[in-house]
Amino acid sequence: MQLDHIATPFGRRAMTYAMLADQIAADEVEPGARIDKWKIYHALCEARPRLGVTDRALAVLSALISFYPKPDLAAADSMIVFPSNAQLSRRANGMAEPTIRRHVAVLISAGLLVRKDSANGKRFARRSRAGEIDEAFGFSLKPLLARADEIKRLAAEVEAERLHLRRLKERLTICRRDVIKLIETALEEGAAGDWLAVQEQYRSILASHPRSPSAEVVSATLHEMEFLRENVLNQLETQIKAQKPSGNPVQTERHIQNSNTDSIPESELLLETEQGKIPDASVKSDVVPDCIEMKSGRPNEGQGMSRVEAADTVRMVPRAQKSGERMLDGGFKPFPLGMVLSACRDIADYGPVGAISSWRDLMGAAVVVRSMLGVSPSAYEEACAILGPENAATVMACILERGGHINSAGGYLRDLTRRAERGEFSLGPMLMAQIRANGPGERQVG
Repeated sequence: MQLDHIATPFGRRAMTYAMLADQIAADEVEPGARIDKWKIYHALCEARPRLGVTDRALAVLSALISFYPKPDLAAADSMIVFPSNAQLSRRANGMAEPTIRRHVAVLISAGLLVRKDSANGKRFARRSRAGEIDEAFGFSLKPLLARADEIKRLAAEVEAERLHLRRLKERLTICRRDVIKLIETALEEGAAGDWLAVQEQYRSILASHPRSPSAEVVSATLHEMEFLRENVLNQLETQIKAQKPSGNPVQTERHIQNSNTDSIPESELLLETEQGKIPDASVKSDVVPDCIEMKSGRPNEGQGMSRVEAADTVRMVPRAQKSGERMLDGGFKPFPLGMVLSACRDIADYGPVGAISSWRDLMGAAVVVRSMLGVSPSAYEEACAILGPENAATVMACILERGGHINSAGGYLRDLTRRAERGEFSLGPMLMAQIRANGPGERQVG
């Protein structure tokens, strides 16, 4: 060991055991060792979290390295830079001198710099008559060369951890997308199951996920999300297999004897209630009368009608029927009332006593909202005929929810109605988007 290379600090600064160990380690550089000064600096920036240095301390180190004239740090050189505080401040983008001194102390304590002070504490160099530096006092960059292998290893570990975290986040993003789109598909296709509860489970998993998670936290969240996705897929797969037709060649389709293509099947004339029951034909329906277009021109006076009379009275508006959606009462199958109220909270203020507990309450509130938003009766009647009264009321609730973003509520409703008539509009994605926009604090359905 060359003891003449050990330097103690000037003035009141104390010599510590760690400083002595760093100087001894810096002298144990293999002869002929060499490394590009900026490559080791870039590796040091990658390994910064493992070394416990700040980004501003690295900025000061970058300024010190810039004063070293050679491109490589070599064991044969002294590797000492001796800028004044004023020069160092200019290279460090005008950093204040007290701040520079503080960050230099951080670099020394981290073992990335070694201080070699002169007798009076000044930084300078003595040169020979030939102009070569005989002796210099300032900061030695030799620890960077001595710890080059360690710094590269730490940088590779940090890079591997960052790559692992990025891949975990990508997998979580894909898994989240799969789950939410599968839930939307189940709701839109009317699949059996409590899909609102599944959606709440999805939100509860994300509620505990921090904004800047570690790899362990992302891995735990990904495990829960993958488990939820597997459950959703299992439910949908079971229903798809149950709906698959038998492969028996003897099985034939039921032949329709009625050759009148304009006739309407009785199943399309039956009204389904919110619980899915078929009401008696003699009971008055809660559907708004304006939503039913009369063929004979005489209104229903409240008396019970047979199915044949209903077929002769009600004219269904033709339109494209999407796969997986059942038609009823001139429209598509409505979504659950609880889901509608979760997506559209403001509509409850227009219901009886400030609350909505049934489809009848929702349709009555939609009529009030229609008048308030300036939607013409003809536009609303057309929406009822195409979408059905329940879905038309749901669309009015969505328009009320996004009233600040819609310039003309009537024009918007007519456009949605025309798109639905062509089979280009589905209410499910609109409701799901509104539920996601509302966030977790949903209103309970009374």
